Amino acid sequence: MIKDLWYKNAIVYCLSVGTYMDSNGDGVGDFEGLARRLDYIQGLGATTIWLMPFQPSPGRDNGYDVSDYYNVDPRYGTLGDFVEFTHGCHQRGIRVIIDLVVNHTSDQHPWFQEARQDPKSKYRDWYVWADRKPANAGDGIVFPGVQDSTWTRDAVAKKYYFHRFYEFQPDLNTANPHVQAEILKIMGFWLQLGVSGFRMDAVPFVIAKKGAEVEKPQEQFDMLRTFREFLQWRKGDAIILAEANILPKDDMAYFGEDGDRMHMMFNFQVNQSLFYALASADTGPLTKALKATKPRPATGQWGQFLRNHDELDLGRLSEKQRQAVFAAFGPDKSMQLYDRGIRRRLAPMLQGDRRRLELAYSLMMTLPGTPVLRYGDEIGMGDDLSLPERECARTPMQWSDEPEAGFTRSGVPHKPVIASGPYGYEHVNVARQRRDPQSMLNWMERIIRMRKEVPEIGWGDFEVVDTGRPDVLALRYDWRENSVLVVHNLSAEACEVAIDPGAAGAHDGLLVNLLSDDHSRPEDSGRHSILLEPYGYRWFRVGGLDYLLRRSEI
Repeated sequence: MIKDLWYKNAIVYCLSVGTYMDSNGDGVGDFEGLARRLDYIQGLGATTIWLMPFQPSPGRDNGYDVSDYYNVDPRYGTLGDFVEFTHGCHQRGIRVIIDLVVNHTSDQHPWFQEARQDPKSKYRDWYVWADRKPANAGDGIVFPGVQDSTWTRDAVAKKYYFHRFYEFQPDLNTANPHVQAEILKIMGFWLQLGVSGFRMDAVPFVIAKKGAEVEKPQEQFDMLRTFREFLQWRKGDAIILAEANILPKDDMAYFGEDGDRMHMMFNFQVNQSLFYALASADTGPLTKALKATKPRPATGQWGQFLRNHDELDLGRLSEKQRQAVFAAFGPDKSMQLYDRGIRRRLAPMLQGDRRRLELAYSLMMTLPGTPVLRYGDEIGMGDDLSLPERECARTPMQWSDEPEAGFTRSGVPHKPVIASGPYGYEHVNVARQRRDPQSMLNWMERIIRMRKEVPEIGWGDFEVVDTGRPDVLALRYDWRENSVLVVHNLSAEACEVAIDPGAAGAHDGLLVNLLSDDHSRPEDSGRHSILLEPYGYRWFRVGGLDYLLRRSEI
């Protein structure tokens, strides 16, 4: 059995080593620089750091084209630097999870190089080959407009190899038991060096059967159970956070009916509906998505997020809904990507409107599951649309108004810093916001602190509470005879709503505002009349007289 469900009330902070902090002035972030910023991350309130790929790589896909699973890219440091970093995290009570990219390798990986050169190599069957280009080579393309096939001919092997993503990322034949054994070995290696789990990339593709003869997706779900069992044997509290953009009807297949597969999954269904709600002030589809993704095992957990390192994928929305989100947040074609998503960061999508940013992050913090924050979100970083594809939202962290945002002493960073416009580093940076009590950074620290003090959201069951309005979402969480009510107004207009919290068990009816002294007492009808400003939000503890008394004694 798993020893500790620590991830239920965690705050996950995602970052890329190469764009976070450069310690040696070569223009590339590194583990030594990251280690120097651990006190900052701890002060923000993050309990878990998720590292994007840092293993050796040609760097053609931001490190997701791995060429050696058992080392650190020399630009970022050494294995010793990595261990020093994880040790520093453990001293501060911070856990580390890392990207596990095993659907494919780089075409420069020694496995693929040997496989293409020697038909008798043991690595030949570690990849997926065909003598002729399959008729369905144009199906299932992940990057429309950039990628035109999932099969490419290799001149050395004189065969076609399968690649779900770019042509320089040949897919591993994950049905091969030797490949599966190697994946476990990779996991065991990094567990031994101090990580607490993995964010597994592209899980539906990892477990899919692959080959020219495969016409319809066929998932091998037993593989997920194998991964889970291995983790629990090696390190009882290690987890897998799965990237699986699937329909709600398939959720339990990934979690496992008995909770014996994935520990966590990103909730893409809620994420996409959330952005439609932010664009339209219509919470109907979001409510539907919340209810559809409610079933999960007791040990299962959702990862709730707003933006990440990829595009904002809107592929699960209807065409009308998708166009509404495009119109609101990415009206220009340069802001869109792959005919399905938006490639911007959140702050420019919301035009830097502090009220809407607070609303969005308050929503993320109070959705059922564990919040996942991306580096730079805490200060409202922007994007550089002049950069190709998803690179526009992967710019270096903005620490100060010093040259190159204090990220590096080099005059030519590996990736350009945002240097102009309203989101340039002279205007948006950590140092400036630290000195401003009303800054986005200080607000984020306070909201994270409060989220950690409300474990009902991470652990409890939830109900959608009727507000009588499509633009106001109210959720109540119940756990261990305690209840919390969160209310969000997604409209640009102020409104007043009458709410019956409907919490189970005995309570005094008082709603204690956890973010201010604006508490609410019930009317004679038992309902609460709550006035919400435009984009307003409230976090209440239901029946909170005892809470107030305890707080007054502190």
